[in-house]
Amino acid sequence: MTSTEAAALALQDHAALWSMGEIRATDVVAGACSALAAGLDSPALRMLAACTRAEADYDVPDLLPPALDELGLTFHPVGSVAGQEAGARALAARMLAGELTPRELVFRIHQRFGHELPLVEGLADLDDEYDMLEYGDRTSAQVDADVVVEALRLAQHPRAAPEATSH
Repeated sequence: MTSTEAAALALQDHAALWSMGEIRATDVVAGACSALAAGLDSPALRMLAACTRAEADYDVPDLLPPALDELGLTFHPVGSVAGQEAGARALAARMLAGELTPRELVFRIHQRFGHELPLVEGLADLDDEYDMLEYGDRTSAQVDADVVVEALRLAQHPRAAPEATSH
């Protein structure tokens, strides 16, 4: 994967995480700056990257969809199943990158989606297993290992491949 492809995936993940309330608009702006630095370029991406902290909350909702569109990326509507799945995959990727612990991942997944999103039902079940550790014969490390397996499965789940383009 080229650096621009990785930057495109990261930007799309930022969009998914922002749309589900996991990250702030200023994080999206920082992601746009990183995308520019990695070689992605479009007029809307430049406008998004130029937002100040004070402007981010107001401007990101209007600037992010066209920035992604100009780059051939997908912005999923807030609350859509595809958007929820994209957000869950982005959370799994963050855990696999060491930004979240396995316990934090399953807690966030369970909190956001309960047992209602089939793609992440296994992770929600593992959150329940953490809650039952003191009553069973499994260890936290064993549940952690199962979470990593589920996160890898989720991260490898088919997703719309970005077409990293420069304008």
